[in-house]
Amino acid sequence: MAPDEGELLWVGEALDELTALAPRKAELVKLRFFAGLTYVEAAEVLGTSKVAAKRDWTFARASL
Repeated sequence: MAPDEGELLWVGEALDELTALAPRKAELVKLRFFAGLTYVEAAEVLGTSKVAAKRDWTFARASL
């Protein structure tokens, strides 16, 4: 089932807010959610450690 327009707007707004607050965490969400990467793969793309990526993922999930 495809997301409706309201859900897509909510996701966009939530990511905009997260980007303003924590850009790296928002980028991690995009890599995980839209590209389907694991937090380990996303850490490699972002050039950060696995531990930092896992911590960022936990923060981002709680924020969203």
